[in-house]
Amino acid sequence: MKIGLSLSRCVKDIVLGKVIYEDVLVVIARTDLDPYNDSHWNQIFNGYLYGGLSHAEWMGMEDEEEYLRHVCKQLYDDGKLHQPRQYSNGRVPRLEYYWLECFTPMEEIANNPATLKAWERYKLLAGL
Repeated sequence: MKIGLSLSRCVKDIVLGKVIYEDVLVVIARTDLDPYNDSHWNQIFNGYLYGGLSHAEWMGMEDEEEYLRHVCKQLYDDGKLHQPRQYSNGRVPRLEYYWLECFTPMEEIANNPATLKAWERYKLLAGL
């Protein structure tokens, strides 16, 4: 499972197929976004596309706008988008890394046959 620390970079990785959506536990975004608000979406999309107040992480992805927004809506609808700026005015520094890996505790794996089977498959694939 993955925890993302950047909306623009994490959504880009999902759209480009570098990260599978189902592997994402949560994205903790520095951005305050309502993906259903057209005006807000246009502001965020243009910022990520052209830069300015934000980094141009989506530069060259003009043709992917619909898919980028779809992923943002999916994260939002599935409760996988946490936006601390909605609750405070604090600024969070931008980090170089933006994906954290998290694993199920070994006690849980041992006590859950389905999780154990998935863990064994994961180890097999990771070793290839």
